[in-house]
Amino acid sequence: MQIKLENHESEQMFHSALCNGLGYMGGYGLEFEFKKEDYDSAGRNLRDAATAAVCYEDVLMQILREGGELTMVDVECDGEYTRSISLADVHDRVQQAPVRFLMDMIKEQDDAETADVILQTVFFEEIVFG
Repeated sequence: MQIKLENHESEQMFHSALCNGLGYMGGYGLEFEFKKEDYDSAGRNLRDAATAAVCYEDVLMQILREGGELTMVDVECDGEYTRSISLADVHDRVQQAPVRFLMDMIKEQDDAETADVILQTVFFEEIVFG
């Protein structure tokens, strides 16, 4: 069985995964790397949209929406697991996550494990860690 998601649904699930799963990625020795100007620009755009507070995950999504990439850098294994993604990757790969985890997201019964699986699926196209 496969679940087909609209682009906005993939983006919502990825955003949720960022909010709940970044701690796992750090535990694997992975860190985000992006250009300071991309981060500043995305944050400024969110503030300009009358947002009182700017959420880190919102800024990461805005970088993707503006055509930028997010790079997950492997700081422990000599770059073996360093990967970059674009918004198109989010659209294509979220729906490749195992159905069980997608259903947890859809039913709003997701947790950090669900988020971890979705992030790994988007960045690595498979479950690499854990």
